[in-house]
Amino acid sequence: MDPRHSFSSRLASASTWAAPGFLLSIQREGYHHLLLQPSSKKHSSLLSLCLSFSLYLRSSLCTFSQLKFREREREEITVELKMKSFVGRVAVAAAILISLSMSGSSATAAGYGDAVEKSLMFFEAQRSGKLPADRRVKWRGDSALHDGFSQGVDLVGGYYDAGDHVKFGLPMAFTITMLAWGVAEFRKEITGLNQMDHTLRAIRWGTDYILKAHPQPDVLWAQVGDGNSDHYCWERAEDMTTPRTAYKLDHENPGSDLAGETAAALAAASMAFRPYNSSYSNLLLAHAKQLFSFADRFRGQYDDSIQSAQQFYPSSSYSDELLWGATWLYRATGDQKYLQYAIDNAESMGGISWGVKEFSWDTKYAGVQVLLSKVLMDNPYSPHASILKQYQAKAEYFMCACMQKNNGYNVNRTPGGLMYMHEWNNMQYVSSASFLLAVYSGYLSPSKAKVTCPNGEVQPQDLLNFAKSQGDYILGKNPKSISYLVGYGQSYPTHVHHRGASIAPISVLQSPVKCVQGFDAWYHRPQGNPNVIYGALVGGPDKNDGFYDDRSNYEQTEPTLSACAPLIGLFSKLQSAYGAPGSYQDQRPVTPSTSPGSYSQKTPPAYTVPKSPVQFLHSITSSWSHGGAMYFRHQVIIKNTLQKPISDLKLQMENLSGPLWGLTPCQEKNVYQLPQSQVLKPGSQYTFVYVQGGPQAKISVVSYH
Repeated sequence: MDPRHSFSSRLASASTWAAPGFLLSIQREGYHHLLLQPSSKKHSSLLSLCLSFSLYLRSSLCTFSQLKFREREREEITVELKMKSFVGRVAVAAAILISLSMSGSSATAAGYGDAVEKSLMFFEAQRSGKLPADRRVKWRGDSALHDGFSQGVDLVGGYYDAGDHVKFGLPMAFTITMLAWGVAEFRKEITGLNQMDHTLRAIRWGTDYILKAHPQPDVLWAQVGDGNSDHYCWERAEDMTTPRTAYKLDHENPGSDLAGETAAALAAASMAFRPYNSSYSNLLLAHAKQLFSFADRFRGQYDDSIQSAQQFYPSSSYSDELLWGATWLYRATGDQKYLQYAIDNAESMGGISWGVKEFSWDTKYAGVQVLLSKVLMDNPYSPHASILKQYQAKAEYFMCACMQKNNGYNVNRTPGGLMYMHEWNNMQYVSSASFLLAVYSGYLSPSKAKVTCPNGEVQPQDLLNFAKSQGDYILGKNPKSISYLVGYGQSYPTHVHHRGASIAPISVLQSPVKCVQGFDAWYHRPQGNPNVIYGALVGGPDKNDGFYDDRSNYEQTEPTLSACAPLIGLFSKLQSAYGAPGSYQDQRPVTPSTSPGSYSQKTPPAYTVPKSPVQFLHSITSSWSHGGAMYFRHQVIIKNTLQKPISDLKLQMENLSGPLWGLTPCQEKNVYQLPQSQVLKPGSQYTFVYVQGGPQAKISVVSYH
């Protein structure tokens, strides 16, 4: 008898005996299929079951026991194995099957710690230069081993910026600052996840390069490669044929913004390394001081000196970077002259006059304001208290804007609750803002201080909870039910706009991929990328939570260094504070198509519930089919029709059968409320969404204030 037939029958009978509610089967059409599918739609809780079966193949006994499954409707997971070399691999397939069924698609199973680990992998995928033997990203190899040589300087190393191969100095320096800030702020949390070594390695890969790029006190090599010529080719870093021209800043070609940011990066990194390598920490600090002096004495924007950067990373000002560099040097050294610099230039450089709603590689004001708020909190009776209080007021302007309690001057949100600042790579602004929220929450908590916003008070826990909501959105708690962190969870982008990830490694192809050849052979291919670039945070969804997973859609599918860097500190803090990401109840009963599409059904008219203070504008924004049934994404806009503000609005949702985003469930059955921080002014609106098949839910007002 063919042993495969015997195994099939034994496995089928074992599954029937051991796993009521599930069907495990094998089909034979050139492949073996292990299929796990709930056979009952009534189960919704976590159950424990023992699944034990014996595989009497080559006298081996494989046992699986004490496994926990979350049963989910309409879910099936298939693992396929070729018939060849079948014996011994079936047990592995079964283990994979069980592992997949346990992990599910929500963020809960993996945890924030896994997100930290994967995020650090992204920095290894972005390394330029000679790679170490113990590298974890095996599809990457040595590249750009002669950068700077033609101009008499060694610029080998550092990081490629995004899905291309240019080494842009401004976002790279900001990346190092944010990685190091994460260590300085959340050292205990990162250490608790056993990720400190990898985090310090990620920082040092950047700082070692910066030290090379700063060979003299008033010289800083700012960029290697040219964006236009680089983007003309679609090739692996290992095969690069594009020019590797290097660009420098000096007293004739100043760049106070880039030099100031680089000073901040080295000062922050010196703090990160201080407990582990004091001599290296001191070296970084010495270079940081020189770079800040260079930035301050020779004023100018770096993209005026390096015009090839204007199209890709234009600078809006250098004043914020000078304040940023001085503030980090004060934190790293305690030298009062750096604090005095931030005090003396507070007004002229915009530190106390600019209230901002963005923190990024270009705009550092919010970061400066948060750091100097901590200086005030540590010493409320400082002789500089009056100026520091003005810095703090602007820091809290940023917090209030993120919490949408800033008298209309707020950060926008998608219907699914994601902060939305820019169409192009919005996630980089989300990750950095969420990091600041988590940091400021930690600054306020010891004294139980609160933020007083124009539209109400915000507690430290509110800030952290909102930062958590943004992190959870990134990891899969969103209307698309996909993780925007590649490799995390069971559903994530597979057509990432990244040259190295989209082309098979040379170990597979055995030959280089030429410049234009890469577009025809790899860029335009419909299949997913051959290499999973773990930890890459892609650009993310549009303002309506829409996302199209396509390699050419670089605004949404390209990852960047600066987007990923804040995640190390953020997710480490969230793991310590919460333990595991949140998930929606009955999240993702079906899998919507990732291709663009809309439902042509006539949109239901707006309606106002009798004696209701609000009007509901109900629309269907997309649809898809699954298992022969149609499902619809419903968007509901709530508009305040009263002449006074409304808060604590509670709604009853009748006939709701699918997941809902934007409202918080109450203890009462079928009752939901707007977020506690949400106040609807007269005429203002709030949007939430839900997904289900069949008719729309009926909405009514339960109570409000």
